[in-house]
Amino acid sequence: MAADEIRGEGHGTAPVPLSVLDLVTVGAGHTATEALRTGVALSRLAERRGYHRYWVAEHHSMPGVASSSPAVILAHIAAHTERIRLGSGGVMLPNHAPLVIAEQFGTLEALAPGRIDLGLGRAPGTDGATAAALRRTEHLNEGADDFPQQLAELTRFLDDDFPDGHPYRRIHAVPGPIQATSPGGVQSPHRPPLWLLGSSGFSARLAGMLGLPFAFAHHFSAQNTIPALDLYRESFRPSAVLAKPYALIGVAALATDDEREARRQVLAAALNMVRLRTGRPGLVPTPEEAEAYAFSPMEQDFISSWNANVIHGTPDEVRSGLDDLHKRTGADELMITSNAHSGDVRVRSYELIADAYGLPTA
Repeated sequence: MAADEIRGEGHGTAPVPLSVLDLVTVGAGHTATEALRTGVALSRLAERRGYHRYWVAEHHSMPGVASSSPAVILAHIAAHTERIRLGSGGVMLPNHAPLVIAEQFGTLEALAPGRIDLGLGRAPGTDGATAAALRRTEHLNEGADDFPQQLAELTRFLDDDFPDGHPYRRIHAVPGPIQATSPGGVQSPHRPPLWLLGSSGFSARLAGMLGLPFAFAHHFSAQNTIPALDLYRESFRPSAVLAKPYALIGVAALATDDEREARRQVLAAALNMVRLRTGRPGLVPTPEEAEAYAFSPMEQDFISSWNANVIHGTPDEVRSGLDDLHKRTGADELMITSNAHSGDVRVRSYELIADAYGLPTA
């Protein structure tokens, strides 16, 4: 697999490639249809302005997040873009049969050859009850504990190389390599590169041992970022995929024309997280609702801690914060997630960040 299917190129004055993580958030007073249309607008803006990739994340049973089906969303985005890399950040492997994921992402690769990334996580992307409904089992720990075995099975389906005697030897993920070995068959040389995602050390070590690229969720596990990246780099073994480590980090960042508006939008997103963490998930509230909300002392402590890791403010302030984070972590790529009540605010944030770094305008 060519390294350029993984490694990006920075543009303008950005220290590393910049990318987009879209949670397809739904604000109060808006619909999932509007959120998905925002995703199209955002992906097209990202492509035009030189962002390297656009990823969506698998979440379930969250009214304010409309990204429960990454493969479906990515197929739609692929039809509206031409060059930008598209992928999952990520698909939660324990929720699905590996064959199903191989088929879905083989189909995406056929729709957008050479542009698809397959990022994989081992968390459920939801609460325990919903995970049980997805997996049709209450033995939830088995999925996480079996992650390396599930990953190996998925890889073999993608490469169509189960050994002789394996019970899956005659099972093939289609679209996939089997089409090239069929009479008259011609198959794309591309296969979606695998990424491991994580918020702790488990996937960091595994990605390093397998020589795979690694994506760390700094946006909700900032205290573990540097230890996880250090572990990934220390564990790294060169592979056919990568000769040296490649790590991106997810970063919560929101730029607005007015600093006060950034604070208002970030407060609304933080209230949404308070409700999610206390078992009351809902649509992303308006800034006005967040300003009128009576936070308890415990909630206020959470808000302060959460927002300390959200880079927000004017474009220059956000650029400075991203530059500082890059210096502290040495990340090879920054994947920005801009959470706000309004889709227009989110899209504008990426435009302002692009302007701050002098990214391409066409």
